[in-house]
Amino acid sequence: MAYGIWLSWDNKADELQLPVNPSSIEVGEGSNTATYDIEKVGEISVIKSPKLTSYSFDGLFPARNYPFSAAPVLAPMTRRGLKFNPYVYYLEKWRRSKRPIRFVLVTDRYEINTACSIESFTWQESGGSGGDIEYTLTLKRYFFYAATPVEVNQAGDNGETTVTKKEPERANEKVQPKTYTVVKGDTLWIIAKKQLGNGDRWKEIQKLNNISDADLKKLQVGKVLKLP
Repeated sequence: MAYGIWLSWDNKADELQLPVNPSSIEVGEGSNTATYDIEKVGEISVIKSPKLTSYSFDGLFPARNYPFSAAPVLAPMTRRGLKFNPYVYYLEKWRRSKRPIRFVLVTDRYEINTACSIESFTWQESGGSGGDIEYTLTLKRYFFYAATPVEVNQAGDNGETTVTKKEPERANEKVQPKTYTVVKGDTLWIIAKKQLGNGDRWKEIQKLNNISDADLKKLQVGKVLKLP
């Protein structure tokens, strides 16, 4: 079985495999035990619910494929004529979204497949490495939560009132898409500037909505566009 680590976001709208497997992964599973001093009794220990599991590791985002690479290296991304590391781009994007990612670790002995929050992500370019990035990533297990709906049944012939808990629907990891309704005078550049803070991102809106080049100059007023 292949050993590898996969990270994904928004039900695999974005997904990547780490190109170089970290040499080790630190797994933290604290007990969250509290200690108190009680008069005339002394110190006592109270066991509380366990803390969320954390996963922390150091690694390398190489700028080229190496013999020890676990997966092909993603090509650099280009914006405004500048090249930047795609792995750094995706991790920063996911962290800013304030949404969990999915962490999958597969080895020949065990497998981890869980939702996680990005607790910290730090990186630096290695000196003299030609663009290789050294990083440290810490994840924490994430549980989807929601209020539990209840159904109150009015008293029947026996005079009893019952309360029934309904099972909550399975949490949806997918980010709900943002939309914008076109108004008179809009262009994709204006929409990108107004909604995304950067007019140069208009091509992302064009691609996401399958707008042909011929339709760019005649955006239909009232048309609902999906935003990246």
